[in-house]
Amino acid sequence: MIPVTTFRDKQVALFGLGGSGLATAKALVAGGARVVAWDDNPDSVAKAAGEGIATADLRTIDWPAQAAFVLSPGVPLTHPKPHWSVDLARAAGVEIIGDVELFVRERRAHAPDCPFIAITGTNGKSTTTALIAHILTSSGRDTQLGGNIGTAILTLDPPKAERYFVVECSSYQIDLAPTLDPTAGILLNLTPDHLDRHGTMQHYADVKERLVAGSRTAVIGVDDSYSALIADRVERAGVAVRRISKRSVVADGLYAEGTRIVEVHGGASSTLVDLGGIQTLKGSHNAQNAAAAIAACLAVGVSAEDIRAGLKSFPGLKHRMQPVGRLTNQGGGQVVFVNDSKATNADAAAPALSSYDRIYWIAGGLPKEGGIVSLAPLFGRIVKAYLIGEAAPAFAATLGEAVPYEISGTLERAVAHAAEDASADATPSAVMLSPACASFDQFKNFEVRGDAFVGHVAALDGVTMLIDLG
Repeated sequence: MIPVTTFRDKQVALFGLGGSGLATAKALVAGGARVVAWDDNPDSVAKAAGEGIATADLRTIDWPAQAAFVLSPGVPLTHPKPHWSVDLARAAGVEIIGDVELFVRERRAHAPDCPFIAITGTNGKSTTTALIAHILTSSGRDTQLGGNIGTAILTLDPPKAERYFVVECSSYQIDLAPTLDPTAGILLNLTPDHLDRHGTMQHYADVKERLVAGSRTAVIGVDDSYSALIADRVERAGVAVRRISKRSVVADGLYAEGTRIVEVHGGASSTLVDLGGIQTLKGSHNAQNAAAAIAACLAVGVSAEDIRAGLKSFPGLKHRMQPVGRLTNQGGGQVVFVNDSKATNADAAAPALSSYDRIYWIAGGLPKEGGIVSLAPLFGRIVKAYLIGEAAPAFAATLGEAVPYEISGTLERAVAHAAEDASADATPSAVMLSPACASFDQFKNFEVRGDAFVGHVAALDGVTMLIDLG
């Protein structure tokens, strides 16, 4: 835990007592703050009270006496309308912040020079975050990984010299972190997302820009117009900017040329690494992720040699284009089994389908609006589809005569049939779970679905598992 000492002996109100909110309340108390917390869910309030957190309906507290109001990122700050607690804090002129802001204040107070890499973007955040942490850890560095990737930031070890922090930041977290100041800040890309919480695409982009605007070195993907303009603005403001691209040459930064990542610096260019053969970093989207990770690691002093070693040993992000097993087909070619359970809509499934040339595709579940119509340009890569869950009839109608398919019904049957067909093939291929659907018709969440896929693969004859089954 990181005790929040910067509010010692001060009154702090807090709203939102889910996992990260409760962790934040405990960190504030551990640092000596006088916390009063609340939540719209009575069960969350009762749990916090049972763990020693003072609770009270924030409608009844003395707001002018509060030094700060700490809001959980899942609670609306601006759109579709501010939460009632936000209105009360603003009326009293109380500063509204979140857990990431508390972390950066503790870092400045106790170890301002400890390396801190913050990552945001619409797509690729989690993979890039995990990749950076892996490179740092594999090079022997004391590395703390947290934030939006799933570990509450204030549950990490406290900042100190030579301890590296790698933090994924959602737009909600950035919106509550006005003094965010990473050593290296990454903005991967921007496409419309979370507009229900930000109102407009421009406001969403403005929020994301804050992360790189406060960075010592800003690493910015310039393949979309919003991010390219942000790179120009941040650079004009005096921040050192390294541009990255998965499709174009950049003047100062890193870009992908096929599977090679090329660095351009001071007019000279050199190939830093070739991603060819690294199964966990296939596809142009992963070339962008790798380029960003490389740029950030270079910015905090990691050698190119250590970076290359980390890239080659990266195990992949669980449930995201994760190679989990392989077998040899009758032609002597390799069949790789890929867990892409996190692909819960068509846009999320597209990168995985783009990364393999011959796919036995397991798809379906609880359908999202639009189905798989947008994936039609990739149908030529699919040898056969194995359809599961509620979406199976609709997906079958979309596939029509373009792709052979069967309605397998269950994931277990789909894995068995896909493996049988791929084994009889004479060409290297992938058996891929990339459902383009939510999981909730048959599974609790995408993690449970992905774990079930791994279990079914592990039960197949002749499969060599590529991951530790624990």
